[in-house]
Amino acid sequence: MDDRDALIAALPKAELHIHIEGSLEPEMMFQLAARNGLGLPYADVAALRAAYAFTRLQDFLDLYYQGMQVLRREQDYFDLAMAYFRRSARQGLGYAEIFFDPQGHTSRGVAFATVLGGLMRAQAVARAELGIGSRLIMCILRHLDEADAERTLDLALAHRDAIVGIGLDSSEVGHPPAKFRRVFRRAREAGFRLVAHAGEEGPPAYVWEALDLLGVERIDHGNRALEDAALVQRIARDRVPVTVCPLSNLRLCVVGDLAAHPLKRMLDLGLCATVNSDDPAYFGGYVGDNFRAAAAALPLGADDLARLARNGFEASFAAEAEKAAMLAEFDRRVGRS
Repeated sequence: MDDRDALIAALPKAELHIHIEGSLEPEMMFQLAARNGLGLPYADVAALRAAYAFTRLQDFLDLYYQGMQVLRREQDYFDLAMAYFRRSARQGLGYAEIFFDPQGHTSRGVAFATVLGGLMRAQAVARAELGIGSRLIMCILRHLDEADAERTLDLALAHRDAIVGIGLDSSEVGHPPAKFRRVFRRAREAGFRLVAHAGEEGPPAYVWEALDLLGVERIDHGNRALEDAALVQRIARDRVPVTVCPLSNLRLCVVGDLAAHPLKRMLDLGLCATVNSDDPAYFGGYVGDNFRAAAAALPLGADDLARLARNGFEASFAAEAEKAAMLAEFDRRVGRS
């Protein structure tokens, strides 16, 4: 283990871009299918993994929505989230803000409360047994219409204390943030924190819309923002965090090689970049794996890696006292003053 590997292993980590449905490992997918009396169109785990050959976001999404069909009961969501927490704890996770996609479940007849109940139980166990704090962010599926998003927001309002924020994900191209400006206005008025996927496959204009029309506080992905110098200046000036997902970008062909990934450039431009796993079961790694892959491919020094890890805590939606305590503990453990 070289010095950077040792540092990465020791770094406390916060993850701000993780889709819990995207942590559904093939082995668990088969287990839950059996539990719920469902069939899968794959002979075995190896055949399912062989299907993970993506050339674009939509290739992945088709399999992602197919996979979540096995999630039916509250216990399924609990087991899914606990598996994520346990795997990530071994990679130094101390805090997570977890995306979930209720429209992908309620459309199948699964109650919103069933999804939320399983996730909340897992949050409590993860804090008590693993020392991992977490928050939930409900994402709106952008390929559906705004009326469906409005109905889903209504469901979230009944559980306001359990959900810290509202996000926007799914198929990006052809579904600009402007499509959801009214529902995001309602969410902001209700006190939710706001984030949105933008600039992964969509153009820089989508990032501008997310900032100016939706009023988001963080940009998820944001790679293509670097094509617009004025946008980069805006993001740096306003300290808008960017939740970067290196292995996801590689597997979805956003970058052809991790050596060409813009993560280091983002840091050099003064952006508050963070490292995250996105959909780790599909893209080949959890948060620590993403740190290691990025460090192996890019000229990231020890200070860069520590900065990326600290940014995760700084950019979180944790309560101010909790955030201050996490940052103080980070600085103590990493030896920063």
